[in-house]
Amino acid sequence: MNLQAAKGLEDVLRTNLGPKGTVKMLVGGAGDVKLTKDGNVLLREMQIQNPTAVMIARAAVAQDDVTGDGTSSTVILIGEIMRAAERYLADNVHPRVLVDGLEVAKRAAVEFLDKFKLDINVTDENPDREMLCCVAKTSLCTKVRKGLGEKLTDMVVDAVLTIRNQQEPIDLHMVEIMHMKHKSEEDSKLVKGLVLDHGTRHPDMKKHAKNCYILTCNISLEYEKSEVNSGFFYSTADQREKMVQSERAFTDERVQRVIDLKKKVCDGTDKNFVVINQKGIDPISLEMLAAEGIIALRRAKKRNMERLVLACGGQSVNTVEELVPEALGYAGEVYEHVLGDEKYTFVQDVANPRSCTLLLTSGNDHTLAQMKDAIRDGLRAVKNAIEDKAVVPGGGAFEIAAARHLETEAKKNVGGKAKLGVQTMADALLSIPKILAENSGFDAQETLINLQEEHEKGNVVGLDVATGEPMIPGMEGVYDNWLVKRQLLNSAPVIASQLLLVDEVMRAGRNMRKG
Repeated sequence: MNLQAAKGLEDVLRTNLGPKGTVKMLVGGAGDVKLTKDGNVLLREMQIQNPTAVMIARAAVAQDDVTGDGTSSTVILIGEIMRAAERYLADNVHPRVLVDGLEVAKRAAVEFLDKFKLDINVTDENPDREMLCCVAKTSLCTKVRKGLGEKLTDMVVDAVLTIRNQQEPIDLHMVEIMHMKHKSEEDSKLVKGLVLDHGTRHPDMKKHAKNCYILTCNISLEYEKSEVNSGFFYSTADQREKMVQSERAFTDERVQRVIDLKKKVCDGTDKNFVVINQKGIDPISLEMLAAEGIIALRRAKKRNMERLVLACGGQSVNTVEELVPEALGYAGEVYEHVLGDEKYTFVQDVANPRSCTLLLTSGNDHTLAQMKDAIRDGLRAVKNAIEDKAVVPGGGAFEIAAARHLETEAKKNVGGKAKLGVQTMADALLSIPKILAENSGFDAQETLINLQEEHEKGNVVGLDVATGEPMIPGMEGVYDNWLVKRQLLNSAPVIASQLLLVDEVMRAGRNMRKG
């Protein structure tokens, strides 16, 4: 049963592998449709009933959570280990013997990976951008068509290098992914600044401004209700009017402090002033700000407030007492873009951005969804390459070299039937280049033999999916993440070993839920 479930899930995902893989259509209960070839999206959104298949799917999704890629490869490798083991199990080889051999093979493959990887320069101020582009392109072109993948590659690499700070870990949350449903996907671009998904709330405010001071604040500029139950008590209309005026004066005083700061820094210059507030700004306050030529946006998202400070400089202000010129950021251009009923505010041309926005455009929702999934994987791929300071030749080059290493070297370290477990792992690794060849429309066996012959000559080659011939990954710029391969080799054999040792599946009682 476990063997059939693993092979069944693998058969679903194997046609997706590689840049020439096919696309799956997911249909929801309400009739909504999603087109994808991203293994992570498929495994999260598919309805899987079989408990063994669910276990494999969770392991593959965990691989994506840790490394950002390699979900399809994990499912395929587990499925192929089970498929290869089935032949030996049919010959009455005990699964424990195979598991022992798989453990040896796993350790040998991980050690070989550390020798096989290529170190790259990402430590100084000028990292190897070309190598990072190769890693991003390899990841992106397996999710979207080649032309679009090449377009997104430069955007993704520049985005990660923009937010990178050598003293701190890379925080990909500082890359905002914004999508606009218009034009074509070729018009997508990297904005070294921020794109906010709302606009000004007053008709008299400027729609376009240059040389702008940016005030990032979290100050309420509206009439506030008290947090406890309270009320106005008055005996005459005159008393009520005075109470209303004093309440209003409290808010007006805050607005006036903002206006005073604007006059202090902008009067006598060609500079403009933009207020981006996390809290609300009421109509009367908007009127006062508009009269002074201030552009004001209210109810900005908290994550955008963090990004604004990193993109424009300055600091986030929480009280009016902190309103000083040193707290202001700067942007060369701020403008509003109206698209149907939607408004977008662009804050760009900033001096030293530590946050940026990937603006994705397309005429349809399916392409936008595919691009967002691909961008997410591409960002993680570049981040992994920078943190690993190493890459692995792609196109199946590592799998063929590792399988040959297991067959020639690792087998010497085990005796008896455990050699069959090592052979099982070697056969499973060879399935990756075979499936790449199948999905590209070439004969799998002939392609694999050609690749193995080249490796026996001492050449590190992978599969060229365009021609079906062996190619040198360094010449074509095909590189995989070291972290993805390492996680794949550590997780897939362990899950397969656990499944091989299961000889009975039983329905659990109620007591299991209490744990």
